[in-house]
Amino acid sequence: MTNPSPAATIDPADLINFDALLSSEEIALRIQVRSFVNESIKPNIAGWYEAARFPLEIVPEMAKLGLLGMHLKGYGCAGRSAVDYGLAGAELEAGDSGLRTFVSVQGSLAMSAIYKHGSEEQKQHWLPQLAAGEAIGCFGLTEPTAGSDPSSMTTFARRDGSDWVINGTKRWIGLANVAKVAVIWAQTDEGIRGFVVPTESAGFKATPIEPKLSMRASIQCEIEMTDVRLPADAVLPNVVGLKGPFSCLNEARYGIIWGAMGAARDSFEVALKYSQERMQFDKPLAGYQMTQQKLVDMALEINKGFLLALHIGRQKDAGNLDLHQISVGKLNNCREAIEICREARTILGGNGITLDYSPLRHANNLESVRTYEGTDEVHTLILGSKLTGIPAFR
Repeated sequence: MTNPSPAATIDPADLINFDALLSSEEIALRIQVRSFVNESIKPNIAGWYEAARFPLEIVPEMAKLGLLGMHLKGYGCAGRSAVDYGLAGAELEAGDSGLRTFVSVQGSLAMSAIYKHGSEEQKQHWLPQLAAGEAIGCFGLTEPTAGSDPSSMTTFARRDGSDWVINGTKRWIGLANVAKVAVIWAQTDEGIRGFVVPTESAGFKATPIEPKLSMRASIQCEIEMTDVRLPADAVLPNVVGLKGPFSCLNEARYGIIWGAMGAARDSFEVALKYSQERMQFDKPLAGYQMTQQKLVDMALEINKGFLLALHIGRQKDAGNLDLHQISVGKLNNCREAIEICREARTILGGNGITLDYSPLRHANNLESVRTYEGTDEVHTLILGSKLTGIPAFR
């Protein structure tokens, strides 16, 4: 790795020269994505959030930057490293969790499922479209009564001659009403299988879940499938069982480790700037000891969170990652990021509850991020099992 010049360090929260741990190419990617966020997302996000609108118009821009399926190789994908993907995710979530979530649903879930478990024909047909933003994908695992325990899903796919017929309901499925293709996981007589389902299929209905107090610039849906008939080659041929969806969930969970810290960093930066400009009792808020303690505590956790994310990313790129390490990062960084965003809001006072400032919006979004791809409780139990050797899920 090459060390960047001091001018490359542009994060006010960086107390440890974090950039010295990155290559010049990684820093260049971060700057490129940050510029996109600053120009295309931050000026508009308050309006999108208030209107509860996901901005489909920026999908082509994301595709041009190579952000869709960016960690996958071939099929029009960028083939970037895990660390590159993480750095991009942090920048996107500094804009808004909903925009980083789009990239995660598209690349880490829908595209990864086809890439890891699909046939060559499925890959050739879908991955180039998804990478180019010409199609949007979604990933149907969670159900109204099967969230943390996906093995209890009731969606069922039965054989009818050479066809498959799927019936069931999925809930909290990102992007389903704008998706062209859905990867649906269902029980079958031979175990849980994944299916590539064109959303124009008869009997497939996706309805947005509204109203929401979180992730408002994003789309989550309930999917109802009534006798959705698919050809034999719709099934993902290379996996049976929950290891299929879990292999994709781990990709998404990894991205959250970085993304949550992006939201935290943005909240800190907003609070720091505000504290330096807001005058009370004839001096700026930043000049008071209690404000400085808040800022220092936030900055320390941001530095630690990014160090943890980078270590896990380097392990992933080296092929040495133990899956429980993803739970370490997801649990810790989401938990700390929410506290940072809430603390940043206190520095803003009453102004902090408006959409003129990002911390409370980030905190609201992170309530969803903390829940999806494994709740605190699920990741705690994964780590508890690792420490004790005793699974305690039931």
